[in-house]
Amino acid sequence: MSELLVRCSWANTNPLMVEYHDTEWGVPLHDDQKLFEFLILEGVQAGLSWNTVLQKRANYREVFSNFEAEKLINFSASDVERLLLNPGIIRNRLKIEATIINAKKFIEVQREFGSFDKYIWGLVNSTPRKNNFKSLSEIPPYTPQSDILSKDLQKRGFKFVGSTICYAYMQAIGMVNDHLTDCFRHEQV
Repeated sequence: MSELLVRCSWANTNPLMVEYHDTEWGVPLHDDQKLFEFLILEGVQAGLSWNTVLQKRANYREVFSNFEAEKLINFSASDVERLLLNPGIIRNRLKIEATIINAKKFIEVQREFGSFDKYIWGLVNSTPRKNNFKSLSEIPPYTPQSDILSKDLQKRGFKFVGSTICYAYMQAIGMVNDHLTDCFRHEQV
C-alpha cells in the first residue's frame, strides 16, 4: 500500500500545482535564465492565481523567447501590440511592457554583478532561510528581506516587484523554504 504524501495545502488543487509544488517550489535556483523566468512570472501573477500563471507558462516561454533576456530587449511596440492579442498569455499591457523593461534591467544587473544569481543570492549571503511554519496563516505576505529586495529592484528600474511579489519570488526560487513542517518537501529542500 502506498503512503499518501502530505503537502502544503495550496498545492492540492490540481495535478499542475502538485507537480510544481513537488518539483520546483522552494528549490534553490541558481540558473540566471530560470531566475529571470520566475521574476517575470511572479510579476505577471499580480492580482491573479499562481494556477492561472502555471497554465499559461508554456505559452509565455514560447512568446517571450524562452525568457532569454537578450532577445526580449529587442521587442518593439509592435511586438507589444501582437502580444496583447495572444489569448495564451495574460493580456495586460503594463505587464507585457514590464517584461521588456525588466529584461533590460536584468541584463544591467548581470553586467554589474557578473550574474543575476550572484546579485539575488548575495542578499541572503547565499544561504536559504528555512522557516518552520505549521499553517498557511503563519506565512507572511512579505518580510524585511523582501522589502529590501523590492526597494533595490525598484531603484534599479524593475517593474512589478513590490514586496509581496518579491517574497513570492524568494519562495519560488528557494531563498526561503516555506514548505509547511508537515509537508514532505520541508526537509527535502
